[in-house]
Amino acid sequence: MKKPVHNPREVAEIVAIQALSFVAGDPERLGLFLAETGVGPETLRNAASDPNFLLSVLDFVLRDDDTVKAFAKALELHPTNVAAARQVLGDALGDRTWERDVP
Repeated sequence: MKKPVHNPREVAEIVAIQALSFVAGDPERLGLFLAETGVGPETLRNAASDPNFLLSVLDFVLRDDDTVKAFAKALELHPTNVAAARQVLGDALGDRTWERDVP
């Protein structure tokens, strides 16, 4: 039985890893992501252990409404949960360059 995760950063990293899996599941989307990040397919698995790389995965997914909606639907999440994961991970890494819109 898996131990439940309660640490917000761990949850955010899990969402980011799931986002990477989502991106990797579509060859066109994966090609665009690899081209933009400069990561090669052979180093993708190692890069996935870097929290800053995971942050870039969430940024990639969040930049396009259709992509974030498709990812959220695939994981049965609300799109705002994806944005929240990005915020938590960014805060944990000291990234103050991204702020979500607050109504």
